[in-house]
Amino acid sequence: MIYLILSVCISSSLFVIFKLFDKYQVNTFQAIVTNYLVAFLLGFFFYGNGITISEISQKSWMIGAIILGILFISIFMIMATTAQRNGLSVASVASKMSVVIPVIFAVIVYNEHVSVLKIAGIILALVAVYLTTIKKDGGAFDRKKLLFPTLLFLGSGVIDTSIKYMETKYVAEGETPIFSAAIFGCAFIIGIVVVTIRRDFKITGKTILGGIALGIPNFYSIVFLLKALRPDQLGDSSTVFPINNVAIVMLSTIFGIILFKEKLITKNWIGIAIAIVSIAMIAVSAQQL
Repeated sequence: MIYLILSVCISSSLFVIFKLFDKYQVNTFQAIVTNYLVAFLLGFFFYGNGITISEISQKSWMIGAIILGILFISIFMIMATTAQRNGLSVASVASKMSVVIPVIFAVIVYNEHVSVLKIAGIILALVAVYLTTIKKDGGAFDRKKLLFPTLLFLGSGVIDTSIKYMETKYVAEGETPIFSAAIFGCAFIIGIVVVTIRRDFKITGKTILGGIALGIPNFYSIVFLLKALRPDQLGDSSTVFPINNVAIVMLSTIFGIILFKEKLITKNWIGIAIAIVSIAMIAVSAQQL
């Protein structure tokens, strides 16, 4: 459970960092590219155990790491845009309601057991995510601003599903940090290609600092999530993802209130209360298996 708690806390901080990029006028894309370099170096030098780039390229999970690298940088950019244009709460709901995608995949492909209590908890989690992010009485999202949240929803679901699949089928125990580093390394290379095409070479000290500030927690957020998904931990993705996602929504919303003075209405507070209940229900259902 400790890995899941760490994943939630660190992942929630990413939304705050994106919001700060907007406040301090940090070049978001350059900072994201820098963040991937930082995350790769962190995994490669501190957790690589002497492994070489050549050895990494021959791993059975390398193709998956490349695909995830493409998805990571694409969805990370969409997440940043959503947080800046729509607010922290909208960005978190769009990414975390995608929990339905990996849960459905887990039930169909891995035959994971889903009890009535867990189903009820997941349904409540979705309700909580929705209520937590309603902006004003009688309304939710501005339909004109649905493009980025929708892309974030679909992309986040695919990423979560792919991470669990790779962790289950290809990543050996002890390889989690270096697998994560490989994903970040691929994302960095793709980012450099995009920067080159854009001819966006002017980088500032703020961008470098922003990339470092983002890269360190970003690396550990994926490492701790992968560890939480291991069989010797919670393992069951239909348990891990709902708890992880709804807790991030709840915590990032609280961060938005405290740090950025985002206003909550009664429905938002009801959503937070339901989120706590849903997490408890899903956690209890996991203990009953």
